Amino acid sequence: MNKLSKNILVTASILGAITIVIGAFGAHGLKKLVAPNVLASFETGVRYQMYHVLALLFVGYVSVIPEKSKKWIFRLFVGGIVLFSGSIYLLALKEYLPFSASFLGPITPLGGLSFIVGWIVLGVAFLRKGKA
Repeated sequence: MNKLSKNILVTASILGAITIVIGAFGAHGLKKLVAPNVLASFETGVRYQMYHVLALLFVGYVSVIPEKSKKWIFRLFVGGIVLFSGSIYLLALKEYLPFSASFLGPITPLGGLSFIVGWIVLGVAFLRKGKA
């Protein structure tokens, strides 16, 4: 296993554990603090984070994806987790933060875009496989 794949797999494992902690916090701690629609938004962040953790495990494990594509997918998926899920988490907790979280609203779609581009890079990598 090369260094990049190992880094992707280790990062995915750590993010997976963090996802479970955040999900448990949402299910047990946040449930009593926020409105149901805010909790549903928080759960969306957790769900998308876990989807992309699982996708990173796949990307790190599969050897047919070119290294250059793996690097970009890794960056885009981790960036998407931070921007998309991270902004949702902070927006859900905005009443309890020591700063105004209003600037985060436009950040969430950038994270979604990062996810989308990552999936496109993955698809293109598969399309190109075998043509070289």
